[in-house]
Amino acid sequence: MFSKLTRPQSLAVLCRGVHASLSSATSVATKKTVQGPLSSDYIFEREAKYGAHNYHPLPVALEKGKGVYVWDVEGRKYFDFLSAYSAVNQGHCHPKIVSALKAQSEKLTLTSRAFYNDVLGEYEEFVTKMFNYNKVLPMNTGVEAGETACKLARKWAYVVKGIPKYKAKIIFAAGNFWGRTMSAISSSTDPSSYDGFGPFMPGFEVIPYNDLPALEVFGIILLCLLGKYSLQSGSSYHVLKMRHFLWHGVNVFPFIADYDAWKVCLRLRDNGLLAKPTHGDIIRLAPPLVIKEDEIRECIEIIHKTILSF
Repeated sequence: MFSKLTRPQSLAVLCRGVHASLSSATSVATKKTVQGPLSSDYIFEREAKYGAHNYHPLPVALEKGKGVYVWDVEGRKYFDFLSAYSAVNQGHCHPKIVSALKAQSEKLTLTSRAFYNDVLGEYEEFVTKMFNYNKVLPMNTGVEAGETACKLARKWAYVVKGIPKYKAKIIFAAGNFWGRTMSAISSSTDPSSYDGFGPFMPGFEVIPYNDLPALEVFGIILLCLLGKYSLQSGSSYHVLKMRHFLWHGVNVFPFIADYDAWKVCLRLRDNGLLAKPTHGDIIRLAPPLVIKEDEIRECIEIIHKTILSF
């Protein structure tokens, strides 16, 4: 009986001792990691040790940004030609956005959709009137928007077009990429996206890009999710023209002997410009839309010099 009574106290003392030891260890570890400025190599090694290896970042450790520029932890300055995959089209630390974020976070953090709030409707009214839409469903990420588009397409097929229940097919063009959810990789033709993650989403069909006969087999018309543009085949796409305002991809195949876009991006980094390779021989160039003409010309010179250095 006595042992039963004393055991909780012993455990309590033990727990306090363990907690104190952990706190001490954490304090020591923290002191070790924060002594002096962090180096890029330390940041690379720490992420490699503690982070899941689901991505292959360019070896540059960024610390701050302003407009079209970013700086690494050693103070080196770069043009940002990725813009967080166009999520930072407005440029880094835009004062109007920072001010709005600060003001809202000090007033109300989050309500979720469980309740109404005083600003969501204002945004919904603004964006629907701007683009002449009936309604809008905001999403946090692009892949969530793609997932919702798939749901809308299926629901529309059943409710409006009378497709037999759960027999709808969604058609994708080969070579697409819109994220890494199960739906996104189920429509992918890139083994690095889908390999090892099956079974895949049913009801998805992939056809060659710019192959109108293949599309006609399904007897459908593809509607571009960008808006009112009806896209019949790749040859009639106006998407490329639209992307000139947002981003452009450069294929290094004609310029570089071994077609290695990664090596080109490393040298671009060394010359003061950050970009990201994709699909081996393509480099995505997507500076913030706030970039000025003189900055564009300077970047063109960097890209030109880099390509010619191979």
